[in-house]
Amino acid sequence: MRARQALAGAALLLAGWLTAGPALAHSGTGLPGGFLSGFLHPLSGFDHLLAMVSVGLWGAFLGRPLIVALPVIFPTVMALGGAMGMANVPLPRVEIGIAISVLVMGGVIAAAYRAPIWLACGIVGVFAIFHGYAHGRELPSAADPIGYSVGFVLATGMLHVAGIGIGVLNDRPGGVVVTRGLGAAVALCGVYFLFRALTA
Repeated sequence: MRARQALAGAALLLAGWLTAGPALAHSGTGLPGGFLSGFLHPLSGFDHLLAMVSVGLWGAFLGRPLIVALPVIFPTVMALGGAMGMANVPLPRVEIGIAISVLVMGGVIAAAYRAPIWLACGIVGVFAIFHGYAHGRELPSAADPIGYSVGFVLATGMLHVAGIGIGVLNDRPGGVVVTRGLGAAVALCGVYFLFRALTA
């Protein structure tokens, strides 16, 4: 019964996301402020939010050492992507890469895919470059780039921890069904984001 309620809740969230306006996590520059703006920015776009929570959730599903490694690898590589964005290093199809990250992360959770360590780290690392790059393009316009970066990384880490917290459901009866259902909902959101990116 709880699994059905959780899936129904996920379906409602999905419906809300699909009927909402476009994701705003990477929509232009001119970001004001420092720490607070950086902290709130990852929470303002569902594409980034879903990818970050999914990294934590997949790590929880895969267990040690990936429950720790994935949430460490993502922000570390994201910083590299951010530096690339700030330096205007060409990286084509960034929004498509971000949309695919949501689709794939949701898909591996839905499929309960137990990737080998090297592959899981590689998947998360590649997607981190796209997320970091998009936000790195916005960093130079912040009034306090260092404060903005600290806030952004902190919020990203909290989203990873939230995903790990959701992963605790895997240890409860019917919990894997719930988390896989959430993964499917995230993957569907990824399909939507990809459609938007391809038709923009």
